[in-house]
Amino acid sequence: MFLGIDCGTQGTKALLLDAATGTVLGEGSASHELIRGPNGRREQATEQWIEAFEKATATALAQAGVKGAAVLGIGVSGQQHGLVTLDAEGRVLRPAKLWCDTESTAENQRLLDWLGGEAGSLRRLGVAVAPGYTVSKLLWMKEQHPALFERIAHVLLPHDYLNYWLTGRCCSEYGDASGTGYFDVRSRHWDVELLRHIDPSGHLTAALPELIEAHQPVGYLRPELARRLGLNSQALVASGGGDNMMGAIGTGNIAPGAITMSLGTSGTLYGYCAEPRINSQPSVATFCSSSGGWLPLICTMNLTNANGAIRELLQLDLDRFNALVAQAPIGAEGVTMLPFLNGERVPALPQASASLHGLTSENLTRANLCRAVLEGVTFGLRYGLDLLRDCGIHSERIRLIGGGAKNPLWRQIIADVMGAPVICTTHGEAAALGAAIQAAWCHARQDDPQASLEEICERCVSLDEETAVRPDTRAVAAYEQVYRRYRELVNSLYGQR
Repeated sequence: MFLGIDCGTQGTKALLLDAATGTVLGEGSASHELIRGPNGRREQATEQWIEAFEKATATALAQAGVKGAAVLGIGVSGQQHGLVTLDAEGRVLRPAKLWCDTESTAENQRLLDWLGGEAGSLRRLGVAVAPGYTVSKLLWMKEQHPALFERIAHVLLPHDYLNYWLTGRCCSEYGDASGTGYFDVRSRHWDVELLRHIDPSGHLTAALPELIEAHQPVGYLRPELARRLGLNSQALVASGGGDNMMGAIGTGNIAPGAITMSLGTSGTLYGYCAEPRINSQPSVATFCSSSGGWLPLICTMNLTNANGAIRELLQLDLDRFNALVAQAPIGAEGVTMLPFLNGERVPALPQASASLHGLTSENLTRANLCRAVLEGVTFGLRYGLDLLRDCGIHSERIRLIGGGAKNPLWRQIIADVMGAPVICTTHGEAAALGAAIQAAWCHARQDDPQASLEEICERCVSLDEETAVRPDTRAVAAYEQVYRRYRELVNSLYGQR
């Protein structure tokens, strides 16, 4: 039995997997809260992650009706890009700055200028650093909190920090490291010179964690923590990885021919490549995968958060929101929403704000507003899908995960906007499932170095045919016109084609 943990923005999920049969035995969850501040600040107290880990794990064990002593391995999935800094005693210096934090946008631009712009960043790192990446958060911390910056002994990502809490060892694996902005995705090494540009003393480079392969363990669960959590003291802690990398494993997206779309607070799209296909379009991040290859990926900053903002504004529950969306026609009678409430990453508009267009006295209805926000966030994903297709990433069906994937109406809209069939995986918590699968793989390789991740995925990952949706030909044609309107608006306001 293996425990998969997914520490996300809104909460932590735990999942217990019988890897021999592919059966999910139990699940649990616990919520987190955001610390919001001016200029796009989005932070979290790491203590919340620990508390949520314990609560979610206890719930999963209780639901499964099993003893924690049966857990052979643990895998941790974490929200990417977040900055966790520790002092020499292992104490957290300040709240973690998250992926959705845009407070360091100015610092990111200065770093981009030093790198030679997006083209220079792509040449050097294989990715174009964006405001959400970790590197600009370090420069921000140096300038805004210099005394704390001088005390940094360890620089970790969220999942790295949880692995440190579990084992006492600081390390990072290639997939999650890809999103720091100081890692070369081709050579799979830290870019030490870039960090010395931020801190010439070498202070930061000394704080970097050791890099390990995806199949390598971090170590064993600390005995005192095993007692506290009621888990096996010999449980092996796998390398884990970023939530997108674990989501890829949890949807079986570990070989060419699959595309995963995650509908969460943010929206992500990714597909597997055996080689690092670095795209000239900076919005495509060619991260390393946590299964041995690469994972070209796009991420939108606004998805269910934008839908939720309209629901809250109109005081609607989810059922009523969906009913209103269904009442409005494709294109919302000319109403278009650019849902950039948190700025945006795809298209690359970190300083953008949300806006409504095409309003008249006739079309200003609750139904059209609900339809416009759902269409607007979906168009951002379509923009990203077009970029992936340009990279040669294709799939017969798009695999949907995340909370939004449970919505049949949204699944049909996605199929129509993308012009492609979509289907959900049987287990929607793909990142937690992927973490558990990776833990099983890591454990198996201790006895058999040739143990196959593909075989474990075949047992543990399945598609739910009852959720399969095909695009409607007439709706696809209608959405092409509405999508063109969206793109023209983005171009006219921001010069983004």
